[in-house]
Amino acid sequence: MTNPDLVIRGGTIADGRGGELFEADVAITGGRISEVGKVAAKGREEIDARGKLVTPGFVDVHTHYDGQVTWSQDITPSSQNGVTTAIMGNCGVGFAPCKPDDHIRLIQLMEGVEDIPEPVLSAGIPWAWESFPDYMNWLSKRDFDIDVGAQLPHAALRVYVMGERGARRDPSTVEDNAAMARLAGEAVRSGALGFSTSRTLNHRTSTGDFTPTLKAGEDELTAIAGAMHREGRSVLQFVLDLSTIHEDLPMMLRVADKTKCPISFSITQNDKSPRRWRQTLDEINAAAKRGLSITAQIAARPVGLLLGLELSRNPFQTHPSYKAIAHLPPGERLGRLRQPDVRKAILSETATATDDPLFFRPDYDKMFLLGDPPDYEQPPENALGPQARKQGRQPEELAYDAMLTDDGRGMLYVPFLNYSDGNLDATREMLIDPRSVPGLSDGGAHCGIICDASFPTYLLTHWTRDRKRGEKLSIPFVVAAQSRKTALSVGLTDRGLIAPGYKADVNVIDYDRLHLHPPKVHYDLPVGGRRLLQDVDGYEATIVSGVVTRRHGEATGRRPGKLIRGAQAVN
Repeated sequence: MTNPDLVIRGGTIADGRGGELFEADVAITGGRISEVGKVAAKGREEIDARGKLVTPGFVDVHTHYDGQVTWSQDITPSSQNGVTTAIMGNCGVGFAPCKPDDHIRLIQLMEGVEDIPEPVLSAGIPWAWESFPDYMNWLSKRDFDIDVGAQLPHAALRVYVMGERGARRDPSTVEDNAAMARLAGEAVRSGALGFSTSRTLNHRTSTGDFTPTLKAGEDELTAIAGAMHREGRSVLQFVLDLSTIHEDLPMMLRVADKTKCPISFSITQNDKSPRRWRQTLDEINAAAKRGLSITAQIAARPVGLLLGLELSRNPFQTHPSYKAIAHLPPGERLGRLRQPDVRKAILSETATATDDPLFFRPDYDKMFLLGDPPDYEQPPENALGPQARKQGRQPEELAYDAMLTDDGRGMLYVPFLNYSDGNLDATREMLIDPRSVPGLSDGGAHCGIICDASFPTYLLTHWTRDRKRGEKLSIPFVVAAQSRKTALSVGLTDRGLIAPGYKADVNVIDYDRLHLHPPKVHYDLPVGGRRLLQDVDGYEATIVSGVVTRRHGEATGRRPGKLIRGAQAVN
């Protein structure tokens, strides 16, 4: 009998099915799980997992790593949070197909929609492709620390076929639809897991133009989705605006019904209509009962903006006295902000109008200090507004002084989605809905304003162990939701379970020590570009295709991860 390549000994198994935890050994041979139970044979490599939680690797279906996969082999920060498969090409934005003259157009769209700086993208992306199959072929030659899967982005496809007409959101013609459908079919044959589009006003280029896909017609979407699904299992992922969801959601359901294409879209709680999410989930559950394959992507906590002097936005960025020094180098700007006259001038002014979709006129009753350890479910009385009233001060003073702490690296936290009630009860209800999966981590995006790649870790720490302001969730439920359930939602039936025959993507976790640190700014992107990262403790080992890629929180340097080409089944 051949000895296994790796045996994980005596762990507490959450196998991805959602059932009770159990103790067992896990043997891995040839990149697959070969045995679960009492493994007699000695492995060539062994991990002592006694007292540790053993889970399938997490599958993150919404990450935006389209640029990072071209310049980096390490798909951080997701790989630091137990993720072993990441899906990119979300929200209709990406970099293939693309004609040479449109490089800057797609970069500006990604910069505006996902807050990835233009200099980083311009320096980092090699543009060694034009068509989507070329992009996939180029990526297939690269090795990563996790597996990556791609979706065909609608904006790139539309501009490639329609040129300037597509960018300015003109209606497509029959000929345009046929051309997009043909290329979409080619994308599936080259390995695309799906197609993504956006219909939200918040998605704009860095120059302020709306995304090319904003008002794409039902005929266009039907042609593309139908062509892709005829070539193989292909999911249609989209994002909608609350203001137009009453029109757009029925249309997307009609597209799914006509094409038989599975669909997946984001649902969050919005302050303007704080119970609309419940109505939307009811609508998609009704659609599922009619036979449609549909899932809702749910954020694990509030989608929160981080504001600070070192970040993309801060509460005073539209104040005239701040704008006058905003161009200064960080050190010089910090020195000016510490001057009493500058402080007094800025605090005497008010925020002015801006068309920036991620700048909100500051609401200090929903602005918090995140703390250490970071607390994403704070009571309303912790906000700067109530705290300032308690102290007899103005909340602007508290915000200003907080940002000056830690040599100007202090951050403010604004939960702008999923926190209308001042708690996460609505988020819990969304997460337990039968049609939902965890999503929206945006691990490769929002480099200077959002830091949500830690969603997989937060699901385990907050929802199963640390929550104090409401009901929790079980470990088996959370593990199944972000491994097996997410994998199935994008057609990857070969992973997400700890069972013989399945892909050997596994986490060994010191559950009691699993802990998130506060976000910090790092300058590790091309040309010294900035991004927010959040350190995490407690991942003892992460294993991809049977190879240990991380031990005790550190990368081993081994990169067995590959580009996924199309839906995958158990061998």
